[in-house]
Amino acid sequence: MKHTLLIVEDDLDTAEMLRVYFEAQGYRVIIAHNGKTGLAKCRAANPDLILLDVRLPDKDGFEVGQALQADVRTSRVPVIFVTERRERDDRIAGLKPGAIDYITKPFDVQELRLRVRNALRRAGSQNNPVTGLPGEKLTTDRLSLMLERESWAVLGINIIELDKFNEIYGFVARDDVLRAIALTLTSAIDELGTIDDFVGHPAENQFVIITVPGKSTELSAQIEERLKQAMNYFYPIHDREAGYVRRGGKDGEKEKVPFMRISISALSQKDDAFTNVDALKYALSHPVKT
Repeated sequence: MKHTLLIVEDDLDTAEMLRVYFEAQGYRVIIAHNGKTGLAKCRAANPDLILLDVRLPDKDGFEVGQALQADVRTSRVPVIFVTERRERDDRIAGLKPGAIDYITKPFDVQELRLRVRNALRRAGSQNNPVTGLPGEKLTTDRLSLMLERESWAVLGINIIELDKFNEIYGFVARDDVLRAIALTLTSAIDELGTIDDFVGHPAENQFVIITVPGKSTELSAQIEERLKQAMNYFYPIHDREAGYVRRGGKDGEKEKVPFMRISISALSQKDDAFTNVDALKYALSHPVKT
């Protein structure tokens, strides 16, 4: 899968050079020539990393970095500042708005490529390796921030019997299931959710969606319906016709193994006074509805 880079650079020649170079390296590149356009394109395109020039015609690059950090839609996007400023105070100023790296002009493009690659590797390590969605740490961070809001809703989508499916059909088939579920959830958010909704994959058998109270009921119903229909198709046709999996058990007897199913826990600030994120995570993992 191609990584998307957003390059915010007002110098047209430099921007074009970087576009050509990184596209040749296999990246998808988006260009913005000022801070306002850069912010808009970041929100629209959800890039994997931003190369942000400090000297821009409309906004100081540090101001753009602060705006990115303040917006929940862009606060997790890693930023590398590119600037002519070399003083120590300028470097510190650049790192304050959440930048993960800082490179000065004129720069060696090979060095910049390595910095981009390393930054993407560090960012990717916090995502689930199978689905690419935010993993346990990022999901926990978002749940903690959510609890500070006056109004919130969260769905815990738990996959029952995934471990047995893995035992019988193997990890390749299991990973196909997880990727298909992730796609179903993100598609449902795109159709029915809000622009600030969050989808995480904190545990192998669990996904989490953070949304608003007005969307949670419809999202839960649609997700349950779509996944209920899809789950059976991960089994061979002879197992689908039987409605269960038959495998060897103790003493040579055949054990009937039920199909995977989805259980959704829907919670909001009205359901309980969650005093900490651990209590909330426990409730999401132990749904009443099965």
